[in-house]
Amino acid sequence: MPELPEVETTCRGIAPHILGKTLTQVSVMQPKLRYPVPETALTAYTNTPLLNVARRAKYLLFTFEQGTLLVHLGMSGSLRITDSTSEWRKHDHWQLSFAHLALRYHDPRRFGFLLINPPSETHPLLAHLGVEPLSDDFTPHYLYAKLNARKVAIKTALMRSDIVVGIGNIYACESLFLARIHPQQIANTLTFAEVEKLHQHIQQTLERAIAQGGSTLKDFVNPDGQPGYFAQTLQVYGRTEQACYTCGTPIQNIKLTGRSSFFCPRCQQCKETLS
Repeated sequence: MPELPEVETTCRGIAPHILGKTLTQVSVMQPKLRYPVPETALTAYTNTPLLNVARRAKYLLFTFEQGTLLVHLGMSGSLRITDSTSEWRKHDHWQLSFAHLALRYHDPRRFGFLLINPPSETHPLLAHLGVEPLSDDFTPHYLYAKLNARKVAIKTALMRSDIVVGIGNIYACESLFLARIHPQQIANTLTFAEVEKLHQHIQQTLERAIAQGGSTLKDFVNPDGQPGYFAQTLQVYGRTEQACYTCGTPIQNIKLTGRSSFFCPRCQQCKETLS
């Protein structure tokens, strides 16, 4: 599933090609996604320029004078820049045309969506989101205060979007490993020093992932349409029973709130868990 770095890479990759351009046509091949594509309402956006392209959490926001298009990539979705007259591939579902260029959405599992948000309104999906993890608002003191009020596993807390957005499963596992914190450690038992270290590794992990993604931005305009996601270098995620790069202990995998949680039992010893 695309996480914050992949969505940020997408945002940076497509924005230079369409920002400021006039939307000339909306084409929908498959309207039945997670939510129905509002094809009729989208026609009101044609013949007007795209004013801004931004990311909020894992959502992409395309702002026009009439409002903002809210796009989520779902589990398997991707966006690419292509020629507006190029042949549609299987699992291509909609495109926004800007003269000869087009932004086309591809999603084999059809779990993504495109919604319309009127101007000067906050969409319900955005209304209760926490701070961005790379923003000035995300400080060690902020994170400590939020975690100090949560008697849940630290990994569960990190993935709560009302605390901080965009730390998905991969980056929660990786950040906790680098901070040497067990994923089952109770959030409100962490010291400020531990939270400060975790905060540092969250930001560094996300920034490194985005930087790696930046080297493949050209892929967004390649004819094969492969998204420019970076080649991930992961310490624990997806490495069950493989040797820890630090100590050689086999990586373990447990389920927390239905998600696989990878960790090194030697490097990440747990002081206190929920009974």
